Amino acid sequence: MPEVTNLADKIEKQLPNELVGFLKQAGEVTAGRGEAVYLVGGVVRDLLLDKTNIDIDLAVEGDAIAFARELIRDRDGKITIHRQFNTAKIVWHEWSVDLATSRRESYSRPGVLPTVKPSSLDDDLFRRDFTINAMAIDLNPHSYGRLIDPYSGQKDIKQGLLRVLHEKSFIDDSTRIWRGLRYEQRLDFRLEADTLILLQRDISMLDSISGDRIRYELECILDEELPEKVLQRAGKLGALERLNPALEDDGWLADKYNNARQMSLPHKPPPDLYMALLAYNLTDKEREQFISYLRLPKPAARTLRDSGGIRAKLTELAAAAIKPSRIYHLLHGYSPQAITSNIIASDSPIACRNIKLYSDKLQHIKPLLNGNDLIKMGIPPGPRIKEILNKLLDARLDGEVKTRQDEEEMVGELSA
Repeated sequence: MPEVTNLADKIEKQLPNELVGFLKQAGEVTAGRGEAVYLVGGVVRDLLLDKTNIDIDLAVEGDAIAFARELIRDRDGKITIHRQFNTAKIVWHEWSVDLATSRRESYSRPGVLPTVKPSSLDDDLFRRDFTINAMAIDLNPHSYGRLIDPYSGQKDIKQGLLRVLHEKSFIDDSTRIWRGLRYEQRLDFRLEADTLILLQRDISMLDSISGDRIRYELECILDEELPEKVLQRAGKLGALERLNPALEDDGWLADKYNNARQMSLPHKPPPDLYMALLAYNLTDKEREQFISYLRLPKPAARTLRDSGGIRAKLTELAAAAIKPSRIYHLLHGYSPQAITSNIIASDSPIACRNIKLYSDKLQHIKPLLNGNDLIKMGIPPGPRIKEILNKLLDARLDGEVKTRQDEEEMVGELSA
């Protein structure tokens, strides 16, 4: 297949009409301003791959913020500006577009965020992670659709290769290691030989990155169609153990992630469920290290801790003669994803069945009588009310009372 030098036809065929019209207008507006604008990022790569991608990123050789204001003027939408980064986001109808002044980056030391300065498109493309993401499409009217490919990204796409732009790439920003593994599995590409050598050489540089940034990369992985493929590859290359030395790639996770997808249909599994399964076999100490390292938000941290808490109760939950009320009290108060993670991950069929019983039925059972009913029946307000309600709940869970009359008779016995 010959190399494509103009992608105007692909833009017309693969993007929605409204976005095509927007891109053409963007080129006309910048030409009128004496500036230049380019389509950049993953959408260029995906146009060449004939994949649908409507995440539109524009690089402006000029004032991106003033340009964005002009573009939104005739649209019923809103604009968000980040002046310190010279970026803007415009949103209208169901569409959104990110605009940035083209820039160059420099790193004072490995692992830190770069210093950014406005610059040319050439510098903007050189700061990208891989050749397949370092292409641009000219949107200016006189050269609309022209592919700009200074690092042979199109050739690497044809060969299915992921190649960094320079040998310090992973040292400057080692989050590119995680992104590379994600792209490799999503696109069914392979790391180019020298890039793989550099990745393995610089794997320890992951320790220079803040937990927040690593967490973002992990969240992106968990949003992939088959995140276990990325994690398995990370395990083989030594990246997985950088999250926690106890994490292993032993095939267990792939099976559990597949089960999570089946249970979550027609939706994707929630990220917290994937995260809980990833950390499921960690000890309490290792789990806390994992939570701390990634600086997990409170809901995600709670899910991981709850998952471990339930796992510690699996022996009792696997007892053949356990009462429904006991199942309820063992599991009540734990987060839904922690409960689901144990249904998926437990090796005990009895424990799984009992946890699922709680999830499907027991957690929804409540006494028919409430505190006001008990007061009307002569029970004085105070701790005794709660005590009786708890006994009513246990009786309903265990099938000892079924009707309101059954509950009233039980209250009479308890208050006699």
